[in-house]
Amino acid sequence: MSQNQPPPVDGLPFDEITTADSKIDHDASITYWNNYTRIELRGSKSFLAKVRRFIPIVSDHQKFGLGVDCGAGVGRVTKGFLSDVCDVVDIVEPVEKFTQALKEGELGQRGVIGEIYNVSLQDWNPHKKYDLIWTQWCVGHLTDAQLVAYVARCRDCLKDSGIMVVKENLSINPLGNDMYDELDSSVTRMDLKFKEIFHAAGMEVVKSELQTGFPKQYKLLPVKMYALRPKKNEMNV
Repeated sequence: MSQNQPPPVDGLPFDEITTADSKIDHDASITYWNNYTRIELRGSKSFLAKVRRFIPIVSDHQKFGLGVDCGAGVGRVTKGFLSDVCDVVDIVEPVEKFTQALKEGELGQRGVIGEIYNVSLQDWNPHKKYDLIWTQWCVGHLTDAQLVAYVARCRDCLKDSGIMVVKENLSINPLGNDMYDELDSSVTRMDLKFKEIFHAAGMEVVKSELQTGFPKQYKLLPVKMYALRPKKNEMNV
């Protein structure tokens, strides 16, 4: 065996072993995530279009004036969806390198990216009124009490015709419990738990809908969208 040749594995030369990583197909991975993103964003657009019909004073063809992407990450939702339905999108995201890229990118240069808040959701205290508050795949890192407080703050900063949307995975625990993930210290809640939290925060669900269209082989948790408006007795509080 030459000095440059890897040692045998289980009695076979290394180059004759079929390892797991040898099956990686980068093109297939890109196709998978592009398809997933396209389906997911299309579901969000369709849901929001349906929700707008519940608010007659908002034209179906009129853009929202000011939106906010809460838990924006690298800006996937803002780039692929919110920038199409809002004139300006504020950003709430604690990781500054993500928001810096958004600010310096095309949307930032066009003035679509508004104010940037480099804070976590539990520390965000909005000081302006929003037409659309979008929160997706991030509230699993908040405790129930923190989530109630966050939704209540969002309630208070909605314009009279404003909408808040929460889009999250749902627990499939057979005992009907929330699921805790030790890997990233997050919780996936049951549908009933979300509704209890929204109620406690003074919000009512005006429409909810499961995301559809994902191929079965994706083997994903259910994804549900909730459109929230302040309860009538909570308006103008």
